Amino acid sequence: MEKLVIKGGKRLCGEVTIGGAKNAAVAIIPAAILVDGPCTIENVPAIKDVTVICGILEELGATVEFLDKYTLRIDCSKVDKYTAPYEMVRRMRASYYLLGALLGRLKKADVAMPGGCNFGCRPIDQHLKGFRALGATVFESSDSDAILAETDGLVGTNIYLDVVSVGATINIMLAATLAKGVTIIENVAKEPHIVDVANFLNAMGAKIKGAGTDVIKVYGAERLHGGTYSIIPDQIEAGTFMVAAAATNGDILVKNVIPKHMDSISAKLIETGAEVIEYDDSIRVRGAEVVKQVNIKTLPYPGFPTDMQPQFVALLSAAKGTSIVTESVWESRFQYVDELIRMGADITINARTAVIKGIPALSGAIVRSTDLRGGAGMVIAGLMASGVTEITDIQYIDRGYEKMEEKFKALGADISRVDE
Repeated sequence: MEKLVIKGGKRLCGEVTIGGAKNAAVAIIPAAILVDGPCTIENVPAIKDVTVICGILEELGATVEFLDKYTLRIDCSKVDKYTAPYEMVRRMRASYYLLGALLGRLKKADVAMPGGCNFGCRPIDQHLKGFRALGATVFESSDSDAILAETDGLVGTNIYLDVVSVGATINIMLAATLAKGVTIIENVAKEPHIVDVANFLNAMGAKIKGAGTDVIKVYGAERLHGGTYSIIPDQIEAGTFMVAAAATNGDILVKNVIPKHMDSISAKLIETGAEVIEYDDSIRVRGAEVVKQVNIKTLPYPGFPTDMQPQFVALLSAAKGTSIVTESVWESRFQYVDELIRMGADITINARTAVIKGIPALSGAIVRSTDLRGGAGMVIAGLMASGVTEITDIQYIDRGYEKMEEKFKALGADISRVDE
């Protein structure tokens, strides 16, 4: 086991280059199951979740090869297994995309319930509703530990999602790609990585329209062919470094971003007093001497992303005044707050609302990463704090950030990864 050791109080300055989007990559890689032939995926993030999903594809019969650190070649033409390995599936949340891809390709899928970060109940009922509407028979194990879906042939239909769900939107889109006829999915999520998955499939011969709007139409294709596709930059990694600039009164140029994707994050940073300057494919953030309080409510895109909530709570813990952060997406995403309180933060949780009374400064402490984004929040807290902060359970951080400590060190942070 490893931990991060941070000596806080350093002003971060310089440039950082953002990698490919985790949330896009973990959906696009399973989507390659639908492709009849080799496809090359560029700008793949070098993170643990990618390693796990690639390993699952190999177990299913795919040929997976890294041409370089960030370029992946996948050939799923020989995939003939529909049962995903249990232990590997349980290591990541996005493994549920195997259901839609395998059902669409092999007309059968047997996939364990996914794992990943534990911050509340995350049902997949909308996914299963969509599969059934397309003509699949879906069986749930008595202990809800696995899903078996099978069909004689999926047929396009109209599907209305009862709640806006990123996972259900992508999973139904995957299943419908090779279905017969037209599938219309309404009340869908609009996140950038949904658009990226649709663009990947279209590059391979699918016909999907409306991704990024309220209604997606999937015109079933007979087959998908190989091709080359580059994943979009990671909105959340970019936001994490932007918040770090504000938290340390720093000056950071965040490169390889799509500024439009960052609008809600940039707007809140400006409210805190930071200066945000947009360029074509980069954003510069200059922190303020005094961080102002702000109120935040997480919402589906284009609203403020839930994956940026912990980083902002860390920032606001040392803001001037009282901030209120409301979490409307996940029910238990404030687990990391106990760790901030160890560092002196004055935060009160009431159901899905955090009341944050800013203090002059956090103090270094021994804390743990409770989940992926909570871990990122703890890193930002450590960078802000006086003294030394030790963060354990950093395997969660490694799921979604490539060697975060090296990028922060290049910006002037005193941070190192050591064995526990």
